[in-house]
Amino acid sequence: MSVRPWRATCIQMDSKIASNAKTREEAWQIIEENLDEAVRLIETACKSELPPKLVVLPEFVFQGPPRATPVSEWIDRACTTIPGPITERLAAVARQYDIYIAGNHFEVDPHWPDRYFNSSFLLDAKGEIILRYRRINTASWTSPHDILSQYREAYGEDGIFPVADTELGRLAIFPCGEVSVPELSRVFMMRGAEVLLHPSNEPANTQADAAKICRAAENMCYLISTNVSGQIGFSDQERGGHSQIVDFNGNYLAFEVSDAESLAASAIIDIGALQSARRDTNMGNALLRTRWEMYRNYFSAAEFYPVDALAKRAFETYSELSPVHEKAISNLTVARVIRNIDA
Repeated sequence: MSVRPWRATCIQMDSKIASNAKTREEAWQIIEENLDEAVRLIETACKSELPPKLVVLPEFVFQGPPRATPVSEWIDRACTTIPGPITERLAAVARQYDIYIAGNHFEVDPHWPDRYFNSSFLLDAKGEIILRYRRINTASWTSPHDILSQYREAYGEDGIFPVADTELGRLAIFPCGEVSVPELSRVFMMRGAEVLLHPSNEPANTQADAAKICRAAENMCYLISTNVSGQIGFSDQERGGHSQIVDFNGNYLAFEVSDAESLAASAIIDIGALQSARRDTNMGNALLRTRWEMYRNYFSAAEFYPVDALAKRAFETYSELSPVHEKAISNLTVARVIRNIDA
């Protein structure tokens, strides 16, 4: 099926922090204010001379991060389901303007009511949830890897590494620092992804920018990365910005250098050109010449961060994760990734 070129726009916007609130009512007032601003900026983009077919919002732009809030308090105060009140508001906008909307928020799941997930989602132009990905690579909150046996039973492999086949092409989504985990983007590419959607909330820096270029080029995917504007969620000093769209050769199609609210990172996505490049038999086709079998045994043998580490019980505060982190460090030391300085 041929896919016509379409426009993507990054909604780089400020985020107020709900963890500063003392009650659920105060927290949801902040969340609603963030939602109001997101809707305003999406509508502005759709009414412009270059209306998008897809927009990407920053990571946890509605709630902000929990910071030091205990898990049970954060669940009660600011978390919700997908679909739920946040995605329902965005779904109405998607239907009104016939667009896809990618976003992120902290989610609760009735399967595990004492945990929350960092969840990224994609709404189609009918307002339906067609992607939901829960962050895997984290040491701050529950990952599907922490409860992997239970999670696989509930959602299967498609629920762990989801890719949506749409009129815009095959789309995958993951947040923020996971762009620095090459294996994640690789798996999405291996499952057919052509466009990587990347809601982010991080300090703008060359390390993050380099990772985005690498993930796009090495997987021959477009990458649409939207960062928060103003201060980032985990800091009162560091600033965001650098929303960007990178093509499948690692070239910038759009780059917002400032940390101000902006819709300037906008570009055309040409899936036909990407597929032509993936079929090319010349040296420019990195996917053609990569020899996957040479690396398989190393990944099969690697056991670093312990799987199912939170299967028996959830945690309440970050300090309770220390034994898990210490086991991961021990495993890395045994594997000689970390040098034992006492030896």
